[in-house]
Amino acid sequence: MTRMGALLNIYRSGTALLEPAASATLAMRLRRGKEDETRIAERRGHPGLRRPDGRLAWLHGASVGETVSILPVVERLTRRGFSVLVTSGTLTSANLLMKRLPPGAFHQFVPVDVPRYMRRFLDHWEPDLALVAESEIWPNMILELEQRGIPLILVNGRLSERSFRRWQFLPRTARALLERIDLCLTQTSADAERLVRLGAPRVSVAGNLKFDAPTPPADATAVATLSGVLSGRPLWIAASTHGAEDEIVCAVHRALLKRYPRLITVIAPRHPERGSQIAAIAKAERLRPLQRSSNELPNWTTDIYVADTMGELGLFFRLAPVVFMGGSLVPIGGHNPIEPAKLGSAILHGPHVHNFADVYAAFDRVDGALPVSDAETLALALAALMKDPARVREMARAAATVVEEHGGALDRTFQAIEPYIVQMDLEAR
Repeated sequence: MTRMGALLNIYRSGTALLEPAASATLAMRLRRGKEDETRIAERRGHPGLRRPDGRLAWLHGASVGETVSILPVVERLTRRGFSVLVTSGTLTSANLLMKRLPPGAFHQFVPVDVPRYMRRFLDHWEPDLALVAESEIWPNMILELEQRGIPLILVNGRLSERSFRRWQFLPRTARALLERIDLCLTQTSADAERLVRLGAPRVSVAGNLKFDAPTPPADATAVATLSGVLSGRPLWIAASTHGAEDEIVCAVHRALLKRYPRLITVIAPRHPERGSQIAAIAKAERLRPLQRSSNELPNWTTDIYVADTMGELGLFFRLAPVVFMGGSLVPIGGHNPIEPAKLGSAILHGPHVHNFADVYAAFDRVDGALPVSDAETLALALAALMKDPARVREMARAAATVVEEHGGALDRTFQAIEPYIVQMDLEAR
């Protein structure tokens, strides 16, 4: 037995033996509010729905960002006559998908990568085609798909330099897994090169699907209402914030109040359940917060409006001329800046943007985004932009141009998928 065979067999045997531990982990996540009590069985591979008749494609994305990026692929597959099963692993992504999936598509939680769970899942759904987004390389998923002869395609694939270095310690295992993927469609040539060096035999650069993803929706009435309430007040949003960033944002708001006494700051945390914690941080800074989850609109006394609701970033991106993208002043890796760029915002970001390094670099090169490093530089950047609306408009136009120039990944992705669909058509005759 080769070393690569041994490692995969150890993983497979180990995850089978540790099934009780996986079940205990799910129970712990349920207690912490990270799983849906009514659908926890899906995480063990039990179906929550009947399999629709006919051809079925399975698309998987880990969380919100990945699943949003594959929505255009989902829609095209439904137009080609597929029923589409979309899986993800987080409550936020599930809630978003329930609102945004097109007719003919439906959501299930992805099973934990335990052999019995994965077999149970695939025995029920019997997909004709499987597509996984970005870097979701799970050994039992890959092995079970191969045993059933189900084509597996990596879409919007990416492999960071950090992940590449880790995989280099297991070169035979990496090759053994990547050889079982029928096709890898990557975001960039650098991603493609790293996958090829690890042993992926069929790799093509398709571009980043996030540039082709639809803009997040917003309720027109809510946009009109909030626009009226906030009219005449300087406004900015700190979106998808994490941890210490909320303290930084509140400190920045306080620093700007001397120059802009009517300033209002919207904080939309990455995890909305942190809304009350953020309100407490604002109060500690002697600011007056209001939580959107309380169903109240900001008034003239409100300093910090905490957008602790699900699926409303599209609303606030439409209102705020300047957006700071969170997860970037703390070492999270940054979040997707393409959505606010499409909706006409100027973008600020911290140094930790490795999750979207190429996107931020493209924005920065044309002054479509502005990097900051801490509370002081964030406050200075905001002050400069608030007194210069023309520059804000120029930044927004530059970012929108980058988005337009980098489009087309959806067409290239579907062109690569098309031969698999044609083969199905031939076999069905």
